Amino acid sequence: MAAITLENVSRHFGAVAAVDNVNLNVEAGEFVTLLGPSGCGKTTTLRMVAGLEQNTGGRIGIDGQIVSDAQAKFFMPPERRMLGMVFQSYAIWPHMTVFDNVAYPLRIRRRPANEIQDRVKGALRLVEMENYADRPAPALSGGQQQRVAIARALVFEPRVLLLDEPLSNLDARLRTQTGDEFRSLQKRLGITSLYVTHDQSEAMALSDRVVVMHSGHILQIGSPEDIYRHPTSRGVAAFFGSPNFLPSQVTHCTQQANGSFMLTLDGPGWTGPCGCSSAQPLGAQVVVMIRSENMGVSTNGTATAADAMTWNGQVVQSIFRGTHRSLIVETPAGRLNIDVPAVTNPENGSTVTVVADRQAAWATPA
Repeated sequence: MAAITLENVSRHFGAVAAVDNVNLNVEAGEFVTLLGPSGCGKTTTLRMVAGLEQNTGGRIGIDGQIVSDAQAKFFMPPERRMLGMVFQSYAIWPHMTVFDNVAYPLRIRRRPANEIQDRVKGALRLVEMENYADRPAPALSGGQQQRVAIARALVFEPRVLLLDEPLSNLDARLRTQTGDEFRSLQKRLGITSLYVTHDQSEAMALSDRVVVMHSGHILQIGSPEDIYRHPTSRGVAAFFGSPNFLPSQVTHCTQQANGSFMLTLDGPGWTGPCGCSSAQPLGAQVVVMIRSENMGVSTNGTATAADAMTWNGQVVQSIFRGTHRSLIVETPAGRLNIDVPAVTNPENGSTVTVVADRQAAWATPA
C-alpha cells in the first residue's frame, strides 16, 4: 500500500491551474522529490498533501486513508493527518531553547512529561544535537537550526515527512553536508518523505525517485539516474545541466529487450545509432541529447573510440571551474558545450576534434 496517493489532484485559483490532474504514489519508506522551476506546482502539491491547501479536484490518501476528496467535499485538517513538516525558513521559535522547540508538538498534544523528555532526547540524538538541548535557538548556526527543525518534525513519530526546500537557505558546502546527513537518517528510520526543491543536484543526490514538474503537470517520474540519462522529453533533459541538442531524422527503429528503442539516425547533427524511450516513425524529426561530460576534445585530430561521433571545430570559450574546464566549441553541428579535465586547456581559436560517446546519447521527439 502506498504511503501517499494522489489521484487526479488539481488546484485551481480562479481560472489558473496551479496543479492540473496530478497522479502520484509514494511507497512506504520511499524518498520522492518534486522537482521543477518556480511556479511549476511542486510546493502547491506538497501543501495539499499537508492540508495547508485544499485540492479543487481529485483526492489524496495517506496510509490508505482518504484525507481529502474534492468530489465528496471531504477535507481532513492538517493537525489530524499525522504529518511532520520542515519548512525553508526553519520556523524555529527564538524565545525557546532547543529542547522546548522540539518538545512543542508533544506539548500541544498533551503528552506526559516523562514521555516528552524521552522523545525529545531521542529526536535530538538522531540529528546529533543532544548536547545543545539547553541552548537558546538564536545561538545556533543555520545548519544547526535546520537539524532542530527536522528533530521537531520527527519527535511525534509522524506517518509521513514533508520537506519544502529545507536546505535552500544554507551555503553550498553546508547544504551538501546536511543533505547527506538527512538522506542517511531517512534511510535509517525508513520514514516516507516527500521533498520539494528546484535544485537538480540536490534532487539527484537525495531521492529514490524524482518527479519532474512543469506548469502544474508531471513531465516524468523515475530514478535520478534514469531521468538524467534517459529523459522522455527535451524539456526534462534541458532542466538538468547544459546538454547539447543535435537535430536528426529517423531512418530505422527497433525495440530492445528492456522496452526502450534503438534508432538509426541521419541528419545534420547526428548520424548512426541512438537510444530512445519511445518508438519513432520513419522520417520523424528528433533531437539527440548528449551531455557535456560525455564529450571530449582531441588536439591531434584523432578520435579516442572507434564508434564515437566526431566533428572538427574551433574553441570559442574556455572556463576553468576547478574540478573541470568548460569549453564551447564551434562545429558543423553548432556550438557544443564540453566538459574536459581541468588540465586540458586548448587556446581560444585553436582547432580541435570533438569526440562524443554514442553510448551516452539519447533521442527525444523534436
